[in-house]
Amino acid sequence: MASNQEQILKNTNAQILDEFNASVMFDKELYDQDIRGSIAHSKMLCLQGILSQDDQEAIEKGLLQVKEEIESGKFEFKIAHEDIHMAVESRLTEIIGEAGKRLHTARSRNDQVATDFRLYVKEKNIAIMSGLKTLVETFVTLASKHTTTLIPGMTHLQHAQPINFGYHLLAYANMFKRDYERFESSYERNDYSPLGSAALAGTPHNIDRFKTCELLGFKEPTISALDTV
Repeated sequence: MASNQEQILKNTNAQILDEFNASVMFDKELYDQDIRGSIAHSKMLCLQGILSQDDQEAIEKGLLQVKEEIESGKFEFKIAHEDIHMAVESRLTEIIGEAGKRLHTARSRNDQVATDFRLYVKEKNIAIMSGLKTLVETFVTLASKHTTTLIPGMTHLQHAQPINFGYHLLAYANMFKRDYERFESSYERNDYSPLGSAALAGTPHNIDRFKTCELLGFKEPTISALDTV
C-alpha cells in the first residue's frame, strides 16, 4: 500500500512540475509569430545552402498546415510540449517527417522566443498607436468646436481661472500624444531581430541574419547575442 501511495505521490509531483515548467498554455498566443519566424528561418537556411529546397518547401507547407489547425481549433496543445516552439515543431515533424527536425538548425528556443516576442510587441504597438492617433485627433477636432465654451478651471479642488472647454480638451490630447510617443519608442526598441543569436553566442553555421530581418520586417539584427537572449 505504501509503495502505491509513494508512486501516486511521485506521479503527482511530476505532473505539478511539468505544469509549472510549461508555458505553452499562455505563449500559444505567439503561434502566428512563431510560424512566421520559422518560415523565414527555413528560407534563409535554404538560400545559404544549409537546407535543401525540398526540405524548405515541405517545412513551409507543413507550418502553414499547423497554422490552419491552430486557427480552426483542431490543434491540441499539450503540457508535454512545454512551449509554443516545441508544440509547433512536434506537430510539423508528425506531418512531414525528419525534415521537420532540420528546421531547428542554427537556432535555439532562446533566440526563437525573443524573436516571437518582439514581433508580437511590434504588432501590438502599431495597433495601440493607431488607436491613440484616432483618439488624439478626436480630442483636437472636438476642441476646435469649443473655443468659446467657457468652463471654470480647477486647482486644488477649487474653481480657479476661467478657461474654454477646447483648452481643457487639448490637455488630454497632449497626454495621449505622450502615450503615443512611448509606444513609438517601444516599437523602435523592438525593431531588431534576435534570430541568429542562438542559445547565447551565435552559431557556427553560415547564416544570413540580414535576410531573416528582411523577411520578418525588422530594421536590422541585434548586435550582442548574449544581451539579446
